[in-house]
Amino acid sequence: METFFVILNIAVLAGLAVLLYIMQKRHVSFSKRVFTALGLGILLGGGLQWIYSAESEVVSRSMDWYSLLGSGYVGLLQMIVIPLIMVSIITAIMNIKGGKKLGKISASVLITLVLTTAIAATVGIVSAMAFGLNAEDLLAGQGQAEIDRGASLESRLGDVEGVSLPEQILSFIPTNPFADMTGARPSSTLAVVIFSAFIGLAVLSLDRKNAQQAETFRGMINAVHGVVMRIVTMILRLTPYGILALIAKMMATTDPAGIARLAEFVVASYVALIVMFVIHLLILLLFGMNPVTYAKKVLSTLIFAFTSRSSAATIPLNIETQTKKLGVSEGVANLSASFGATIGQNGCAGIYPAMLAVMIAPAAGVEVNISFILTLIAVVAISSFGVAGVGGGATFAALIVLSTMNLPVALAGLLIAVEPLIDMGRTALNVNDSMVAGVVTGKVTGEIDKKTFDSPDTPELEAAHA
Repeated sequence: METFFVILNIAVLAGLAVLLYIMQKRHVSFSKRVFTALGLGILLGGGLQWIYSAESEVVSRSMDWYSLLGSGYVGLLQMIVIPLIMVSIITAIMNIKGGKKLGKISASVLITLVLTTAIAATVGIVSAMAFGLNAEDLLAGQGQAEIDRGASLESRLGDVEGVSLPEQILSFIPTNPFADMTGARPSSTLAVVIFSAFIGLAVLSLDRKNAQQAETFRGMINAVHGVVMRIVTMILRLTPYGILALIAKMMATTDPAGIARLAEFVVASYVALIVMFVIHLLILLLFGMNPVTYAKKVLSTLIFAFTSRSSAATIPLNIETQTKKLGVSEGVANLSASFGATIGQNGCAGIYPAMLAVMIAPAAGVEVNISFILTLIAVVAISSFGVAGVGGGATFAALIVLSTMNLPVALAGLLIAVEPLIDMGRTALNVNDSMVAGVVTGKVTGEIDKKTFDSPDTPELEAAHA
């Protein structure tokens, strides 16, 4: 009987996917298809949760098949991330005439990402203190199984405690760029960014030594860039189907009891995330950019980031949104999206570690005073470099911050039950920050088409044209 219900659940997902395909063939806009997929996924996942419960064998077996569409789509995006980062950054740098402008662009992007992370840490601290969050209360409400899982997390990731800040910075150097292309280390994506930047700078230098060789290399990279972008377009056409399966799986498998038990932490987290979103919009307003226009144009990209829980997987959509909807130049968009996937993630590396530190400090006998808070903000900002842009990056960031602040890392494992739910909002904030960095940098360096940004029309992404 279980097999029958599993097949029925798969058939329902297939039917909804067919509906999305029909919408696509009728030229319904990409944004509308994304919103429709989100709504259908919520209804489908909620229905499965209500009918079977999250722990049932039927849901477990059904989600294995749902993952073919959802996780398979994210996997395809992750497949193209490293090639996209490499060719995009090399192309962006080698086509910029004059090193001074490149330096200004890179500095602007990095400063924006790091400063907003420091602000995000402050917001997280204030939210945790305003809600009176305390790890001792969490410990009191946890069963032995959850406490054991927290200890298991410490044993699996406890080696982070032995990594000093200088060692962490050294890990960004791509000593073996080919290994980093396989994602061998948490800082692999940033290492690939650095390696690609060196290649782009080498081409600029080669212009002065051997212009013919430089142009030959440019032609080759431009051709590879065109092929990679074509692959990206092919994959992005699957976005509505991926979102449908991803959100359905999240809704069907999230433990309601865990959410209820940790509801206050979830609410405090989302309050902090929303406040930081508003701060992003205020930053745009400060630089003379219309925040309402911006919000309308990035919404579909943020929805994908929300459901996929992967900043790295959102890079293709991020770049296309910046260039085609916001008018940011290709070079700035490539740098901000690539840097933003590993540096200065406001949600995962800013708000979350700061909230945990404030919660855990009293349980560890540490007084939360001004000195502690200022030190925490500085540690969060510095340690935000090299955080993996995939699901789980926030846990890695939290372990680094907690160990640096001499706080017990095992308590971070007590929030496993609500991790997926919170991670969705954190990832959307991460991606939004990288796009804000792109717009701000474009405005500062003159690398943005204001007419495109201000246009009330929201052009379709290439992904929409199947």
